Amino acid sequence: MKENISILVVDDEEMMRNLLEKILSKEGYRVETATDGEDALEKLRTSTYDMMISDIQMPRLNGFELLQRVKKEYPNISIVIMTAFGDSFTVKDAILMGADEYVTKPLKSFEINLIVERAYWRLKSNQSEAGISSGVGK
Repeated sequence: MKENISILVVDDEEMMRNLLEKILSKEGYRVETATDGEDALEKLRTSTYDMMISDIQMPRLNGFELLQRVKKEYPNISIVIMTAFGDSFTVKDAILMGADEYVTKPLKSFEINLIVERAYWRLKSNQSEAGISSGVGK
């Protein structure tokens, strides 16, 4: 089942992109990477993803700006925000802006796997509820 889940990892740090790609691919997910928010938007225009994991601090288009754009243009994508600055204000802002989950750096592989699964199932649950409620009035 995990092989049917596609994830876009967005981080300007090559080492972090490679680490996440390795962890998630090993778990069976289909993973692509983007170097920053602009690169991510370009990939979103040409491919379909179930989930995006994005750093907050990036050049050109930061994680908050990317989060806003993706939530508006691609509402069916589950979004996990990563931050090295795990202060409550950053996390709260990300959640209020629509992030489904967050993770703080440095990452632990078991933690990222748990968060990815939780975010994915929350998204699927929300889609099912929307489908049920939209079919009631017909």
